[in-house]
Amino acid sequence: MKKAVILFNLGGPDNLDSVEPFLFNLFNDPAIISIPSFIRYPLAKFISKKRAPIAKNIYREMGNKSPILELTEEQAKSLEKNLSAKGNYKCFVVMRCWHPRAADVIKKVKKYNPEEIILLPLYPQFSATTSGSSIDEWNQVCKKQNYKIKTKTICCYPTEDHFIESHVCLIKKTIEKLKDKNFKLIFSAHGLPENKIKKGDPYQWQVEETVKKIMSKLSNEHLDHTITYQSRVGPMKWIGPSTDEEIIKYSKEKKGLIIVPVAFVSEHSETLVELDIEYKKLAEKNGCSFYKRVPALGIEENFIKALAKLILKPEERGGFVSSLVCPNKFTKCPCRDVNI
Repeated sequence: MKKAVILFNLGGPDNLDSVEPFLFNLFNDPAIISIPSFIRYPLAKFISKKRAPIAKNIYREMGNKSPILELTEEQAKSLEKNLSAKGNYKCFVVMRCWHPRAADVIKKVKKYNPEEIILLPLYPQFSATTSGSSIDEWNQVCKKQNYKIKTKTICCYPTEDHFIESHVCLIKKTIEKLKDKNFKLIFSAHGLPENKIKKGDPYQWQVEETVKKIMSKLSNEHLDHTITYQSRVGPMKWIGPSTDEEIIKYSKEKKGLIIVPVAFVSEHSETLVELDIEYKKLAEKNGCSFYKRVPALGIEENFIKALAKLILKPEERGGFVSSLVCPNKFTKCPCRDVNI
């Protein structure tokens, strides 16, 4: 039985000229800015044009482009290799805000002619602004093209065992090399406007559950830790505490800092520039004794095992095959345990 696995990620500009249209695609997403399209479109044009010069400077630090497509393709190849012994699987990469987009990839999927499709966001914690937006776009493209096929959606996997173990392994590799044990472990995730959470988005709760399970596996290390949120933009109130403010706080206490990108599975601008360059300078300026950053999961063995397990045995939860209907807020997993 042929199965197609669709891996969703945000995407990133592949050259400096694509920075502004990439930003436009991001801010024109109704999941990001939830206002009528006739207002959102010109607003997205304005924001993307205004932010493009700043963003271009960020991408210049990475060789004038984002590495996220190549890194996601590496994950797809590694996952496909893992799955090859278990069945006939082929992995496809779809980016939400830059190429390859869903409308282009679906042509390749049709040519492959699978009997089943499995949608798997590379966002471990569900948010309507990330996983929800990507899945919705795919479903809309399928509907527009009248492409009807058996489809399962794995919406999230914030506490999946191998996913957690992947983080644990990379954290241990980082701290075991340290002689100075006076440090703060900072789990940094991408932020969201507070109003998204108040409307029921489960993202913050799921990030907290991820960290809780990681720390349960690191209990023998007696690590002092906190959860923070980065990449805040605009005048709205965002969930906190913010990563930059916490870095300043603990740097002034002369602590070492170890940063864990807990919601990012690929290296991109938020890790390679924001965490590695901007926040490192901020920490050193405020007196931290040392600054280390744990790598994103990438193709780390346990993470690829996690993705494979979610595809092969979604009934072994930790991941959820979901209707994407989220009836609960904060108290338990908001995803219904059903197949689409």
